[in-house]
Amino acid sequence: MNYLNTANSNTVFKDIILLLVRVFIGFAMLSHGFPKLQMLLEGGKIEFFDFLGMGPTLSLTLTVFAEFVCSILLILGLFTRVALGFLTFTMIIAAFVVHGADPFEKREMSLIYLSVYLLLIAFGPGKISVDYMIEKRKRATEW
Repeated sequence: MNYLNTANSNTVFKDIILLLVRVFIGFAMLSHGFPKLQMLLEGGKIEFFDFLGMGPTLSLTLTVFAEFVCSILLILGLFTRVALGFLTFTMIIAAFVVHGADPFEKREMSLIYLSVYLLLIAFGPGKISVDYMIEKRKRATEW
């Protein structure tokens, strides 16, 4: 039990927790991105938030990229920090622009996602990720 109280707790435990958080938050965001992907693929009239006058179709396409594609990358731990950058930006827009005038209850979910994404940016994907395997292979070939 002593390792729970030390600054350098068990790194395997930390990597498992990072994996679980990545997988859970990635699948949770996929549940938001998949309906938007379906809306985009249906081809009908798209009614979506028009960010910076780009048009609802482009705004929806960028949101689908972040919420669907980047969530898959997050789950795999591939290009993790880049994917998290897109997801973070999307949640900032969702919380402070799209739902900026709404009560806190409407912004709460995007703020929770935002906080988890910021933590993952700070701590990285962990050793149980494709990013780590790529980095490990790079270091091995440098010799």
